[in-house]
Amino acid sequence: MVRIDGREPNELRPLSFELDVQKHADGSCVVSLGDTRVLCAVTVEEQVPRWMRGSGRGWLTAEYSMLPAATNTRSNRERVLSAGRTKEIQRLIGRSLRAAVDLDALGERTFNIDCDVLDADGGTRTAAITGAFVAVNQAIAKLAYEQSPIRSAVAAVSIGIIDGEILVDLNYAEDSSADVDCNIVGLETGGLVEVQATAEGDSFSADQLGEMVTAAQAALSEMFAAQAVASSPLTSD
Repeated sequence: MVRIDGREPNELRPLSFELDVQKHADGSCVVSLGDTRVLCAVTVEEQVPRWMRGSGRGWLTAEYSMLPAATNTRSNRERVLSAGRTKEIQRLIGRSLRAAVDLDALGERTFNIDCDVLDADGGTRTAAITGAFVAVNQAIAKLAYEQSPIRSAVAAVSIGIIDGEILVDLNYAEDSSADVDCNIVGLETGGLVEVQATAEGDSFSADQLGEMVTAAQAALSEMFAAQAVASSPLTSD
């Protein structure tokens, strides 16, 4: 199958990170995954939510938004209540980052993660998770813990089935025509954090789900390597 942008079925779009893009954030980057670009910024507060006070544990929470000009048709800002899709995505980002970090080792701090989509061409939630980890890693490095609270890198990738073929990292055109749409979040240590698989045009078998997970794990390995390169100036000492 020849993909729209000429990639092989198991090939990621180009992935890169531009660091320190917001001077007042404790950690920030713009993650680019093909034509999808997301600004990920982390600010740290020396307190935790009321229900966690006195526990000695830290917390990570996320917000996500699509900027009005992120797509070819301007969307309105969500001014009061977030839409259901937005809430789902920001909860996913928060869960994913909490799986990568030892909350007990953070101390009573809150890491606020803001992910704003600058340009959307599919995979915005997976790019947000992948970039958010790099920004969190920056923030943690600045706090100079004796031992890093990070348990594992975390990243995410979209997988789809189109005309019976499994494709990695769908762009918007592919995502909108996929028979099956799946987002997989994984840890560098090998565990899966979340698998979101939906039959859009056709059902899928248990064997196909296994093949999608296998394809995702290979792609995630490449993403972990890119995260490590981006973060290496922070850990070279």
